[in-house]
Amino acid sequence: QVQLVESGGGLVQAGGSLRLSCAASGSIYRINAMGWYRQAPGKQRELVAGITSDATANYPDSVKGRFTVSRDNAKNTVYLQMNSLKPEDTAVYYCNGQGQTRSLRRFDSWGQGTQVTVSS
Repeated sequence: QVQLVESGGGLVQAGGSLRLSCAASGSIYRINAMGWYRQAPGKQRELVAGITSDATANYPDSVKGRFTVSRDNAKNTVYLQMNSLKPEDTAVYYCNGQGQTRSLRRFDSWGQGTQVTVSS
């Protein structure tokens, strides 16, 4: 009932920047936490940025200082600004959103993923 669609991935050289967007739609009453995860080939999916409904953000050390997550609650959209990209940032990036639908059921939805490739 809640769909998330990512956009903004692509190919960039090391040191470059990309901005990902993720828009949620459907029967949404409230979105609490939103986050960005990534999964590289042969590796587990990992959190790269999380943000609460009051815009409190958290990052792992691997991206801290380079990535910035933000959200527009009016648009049900979360963004990920990625600067100083490194080849090891190459992965499929997924958006996640958790909240309640209009029927007050909890949801935990994922986007389809967007590829980010950083060349050296």
